[in-house]
Amino acid sequence: MLGCTSGTSPGPDGIGAGPQACAGFCQDTAAAALSIPAVEDVIRRAVAEAKARSAPATIAVVDRVGNVLAVYRMTGARRFTTVRSPAGIAVSGGLEGVDLVPSAAAAIAKAVTAAYLSSEGNAFSTRTASQIVQEAFNPGEANQTGGPLFGVQFSQLPCSDLMARFGAGEVGPHRSPLGLAADPGGLPLYLNGTPVGGVGVIADGLYSYDATISDADRDIDELIAVAASFGLGAPRDRRADRITVDGKTLRFADVDFADLASNPNNAGSLSLAAEGELLAVPGYSAATVLAGTVFGEPASGIRRATEPALAAEDAFVLVDAAGANRFPVRASSAPSGLSQAEVQGLMVEALRVAGRARAQIRRPLGTVARVSVSIIDLDGSVLALARGRDAPVFGIDVSLQKARTALLFSKAGTGAAIGALPPAGYIKPDLIAGDTDTLPVVTSFPSLELEQSAPFRYVQSLRSLSGRPTMLDDGAVAIANRSVGNLARPFYPDGIRGNPPGPLSLSFDAPRRWSPFSVGLQLDLGYNAIAQHVVFLLDAFGVADVGRSCVGVGPVSGAVPFAAPAAASEAANGIQIFPGSVPIYRGSTLIGAIGVSGDGIEQDDMVAFLGLENAAAAAGSGFGNAPPAMRIDQLDIGGLQPRYIQCPQAPFIDSTEQNVCARP
Repeated sequence: MLGCTSGTSPGPDGIGAGPQACAGFCQDTAAAALSIPAVEDVIRRAVAEAKARSAPATIAVVDRVGNVLAVYRMTGARRFTTVRSPAGIAVSGGLEGVDLVPSAAAAIAKAVTAAYLSSEGNAFSTRTASQIVQEAFNPGEANQTGGPLFGVQFSQLPCSDLMARFGAGEVGPHRSPLGLAADPGGLPLYLNGTPVGGVGVIADGLYSYDATISDADRDIDELIAVAASFGLGAPRDRRADRITVDGKTLRFADVDFADLASNPNNAGSLSLAAEGELLAVPGYSAATVLAGTVFGEPASGIRRATEPALAAEDAFVLVDAAGANRFPVRASSAPSGLSQAEVQGLMVEALRVAGRARAQIRRPLGTVARVSVSIIDLDGSVLALARGRDAPVFGIDVSLQKARTALLFSKAGTGAAIGALPPAGYIKPDLIAGDTDTLPVVTSFPSLELEQSAPFRYVQSLRSLSGRPTMLDDGAVAIANRSVGNLARPFYPDGIRGNPPGPLSLSFDAPRRWSPFSVGLQLDLGYNAIAQHVVFLLDAFGVADVGRSCVGVGPVSGAVPFAAPAAASEAANGIQIFPGSVPIYRGSTLIGAIGVSGDGIEQDDMVAFLGLENAAAAAGSGFGNAPPAMRIDQLDIGGLQPRYIQCPQAPFIDSTEQNVCARP
């Protein structure tokens, strides 16, 4: 357990003051986790507020590693939720308009998001997530680059080969049914200043995002979630609205305890049996209430490393139900790949760079960065995975996505592999009969399908724009995640309104195809897997749960639903399109990749790039970053040179060194 004991008494508004002197990496203290009575009280407070507002809701509570502790549906609450951009924004394609998503899935996704984005040093909500995944940062501002975590909504996916599953004898961290949510109504939960989970609420029937942050909403989902978090609210000194990125203050919630229609102190006597029912959600929970696990103990799926080299860096690792490291440091299976010693050296150097770096999204100011690091082989398999103390949980899956993305785009034969994938079969919108919340009016699998989108079209667009007909097949260009992000934005260059989309994206201008639910290649690669999982959750058609690969799943075709994929480990948990990874070379030969995710995207870039530089210098065995002449920032693509890496100014706490990622 990672927590602090100072300054944690709840104030009159139910929020603990939180630790003021923890420096963002508190020492181990007494165990903290949500008890069964605490979970029930969270639900009671939510129900009381929902009743006061005549807005029946579905409520989910999770612990810090995504164990679903309870899902509760009030009598009269909507059974289904529509995925859709806010009113006035008309978008077709992707997940836009899909309205057969069970409300329980939306509530779980919101709770997981708040839990996974928060830590000892920062408290983020789904409203925070909304602000940082849109086409501009801040949303609605003209000629601003995309959100710093643009694309993170498609992580923690139900098809991920990394994330754990309910009922399979697996411990956390667990998957999310819809990835990460940007719809207000998900808040983190803290116990005596220690993050212990999250609560997610859906009452309005719309799974969306906030496209206008210049006003203050009175969102019904968020109001109910605020009531639910009373007494377990995030310490105010660490909330997102105390954190800035690029000089802009992040959002946490547009409402507070003073806005509630109920008194959370009076909810204790409310009978849950009289107001609704606990739900069993296939793949996530039984119809019961569970206690949360203690974070950092083996039962949570994350524990402190015992391997001497990693323990010396205060690293934590993922473990199985028996407490064994799931991803111990190992050598590559490729002839010229990384040795075990090289992998270990790279992991240690990356963690050391992070341990000197100044965090971007962590309180108090001047705290060191906490990140997750994934190192992969040439086939996408994991050679090592570790995280720093208190690194946000979402970064575990994202670090692996980033590493695999850099590998995939730098590897020979990728264009042909994408060309061989089945098309994304977009599900029709408006399948539910009015607002009756009956089962979907779908009588056969073909009626689920709206249109098909072939992932290879994005490869063709990139080849056309670059003038390189063998791009992504010849393996001649080293491409980092920042580069992929440059190419995957709805404007090229990023942020310049009126420009055409990047070759890996969809159009923002009429006819509009881009939204956070319809981004282009990133979604199309995994769309069918997400759709299969949604249909599985309906529990109405006998469709099996999605397997452990997010690519290669076939769309509905005739009477055959969602054909099983072939192995595709290079993107088995999906790809990611914001910075933080680089490919690894031995000379000019690609041998793997490193991905980093945690306390700031420029910090992620620096840890990946500089960690690899330092490890290569220490080993002296010929592996390292891509030769400069191979990097994509040496190419002209549509009149521009995509970025390869970008490191922070004066990034280290212990020095004033500048330009740290410049090659000698």
